[in-house]
Amino acid sequence: MDFCDVLIAGGGPAGSSCAWALRHSGLHVVVLDKQNFPRDKICGGWITPEVLTALKIEPDSYASHGVLQPITAFKTGCIGRHSPAATDYGTPVSYGVRRCEFDYYLLKRCDARIRYGVSVNTIERSGKDWVVNGDIRARLLVGAGGHFCPVARKLTRAIAAPVVAQETEFEMDSEQQTRCPVGGTVPELYFCPDLKGYGWCFRKGKFLNVGLGRLDPHELPAHVDQFLKFLSARNAFFHQVPRLRGHAYLLYGTSPRPFAGDGFLLVGDSAGLAYPQSGEGILPAIESGLMASEVILSARGDYSPTRLEAYARKLAHRFGHTSGSWAMRAARHLPAHTLRFAARQLILRPRLARSIVLDRWFLHR
Repeated sequence: MDFCDVLIAGGGPAGSSCAWALRHSGLHVVVLDKQNFPRDKICGGWITPEVLTALKIEPDSYASHGVLQPITAFKTGCIGRHSPAATDYGTPVSYGVRRCEFDYYLLKRCDARIRYGVSVNTIERSGKDWVVNGDIRARLLVGAGGHFCPVARKLTRAIAAPVVAQETEFEMDSEQQTRCPVGGTVPELYFCPDLKGYGWCFRKGKFLNVGLGRLDPHELPAHVDQFLKFLSARNAFFHQVPRLRGHAYLLYGTSPRPFAGDGFLLVGDSAGLAYPQSGEGILPAIESGLMASEVILSARGDYSPTRLEAYARKLAHRFGHTSGSWAMRAARHLPAHTLRFAARQLILRPRLARSIVLDRWFLHR
């Protein structure tokens, strides 16, 4: 029987950040992940400077290990309209990373014991401990396995409708790099007319990421098809985009899952912490992992619900109430023609696009 103090199920940014913050604690920390790293990960891979600050990563240092694409400007538009608004900040306000590189980098530096290729199949209570897969005994479980996290699914029964997305990231050959109409420093964001989702074109050096996310899963394929046709009509280059793949996640304020319970914590997408307006989840994942580590240390081995309740309070203090954003509520209830008008005003007017869509929703400035 393998024993540890803290067992983290999931080696993504939330789990590795929690393990990294516990590296000098004296606790025996084990990270499980069902995949071998580096592994492919469907994600836009957009991080703000706050991510690097929180993890004490120097941009130049990380850039020597993988792609770190500075973002200094944006194009924002509406799907179906051919006049995107340009916003130039003149300095890096975000970065593009490849998740296969970024996640592996974070996991290697966390200084925990990593067990690759191990799925969580069974979780049983044994006194005050947990027994996972019949051969790992842990005092505390941290669910960090994303939307389909086995800890969240086995220890909670709450169900909610997630945001769904389809995207692809592919390496362009030299000819494609020359023909690609997307600039590396200028990602392009195109919103659905009903404001229930948006598509993106995001270049990271010789790699291009294209995708679309929606609040309503049933209409996603039709909107993805419409978006790709819109891009192809603008530039024939987009006929070469490979097949998009799907993934899902919960927005902060929409997940009924408890953040903590008797002997367990949920972090990152397993807790449903993605920003409501943009769907960006890397910074919330990292911050939740760091907050979880603070609560773990302050609990001093007492992982009862009373002691772990502090984690939920920290999340509420950082991210606010959980009723969802006004934009989400409006998108669900306002008439379609009103939403289309609001979308045009917000997205196609440069000043509004910068102050609300970019500064507030995407950059959190």
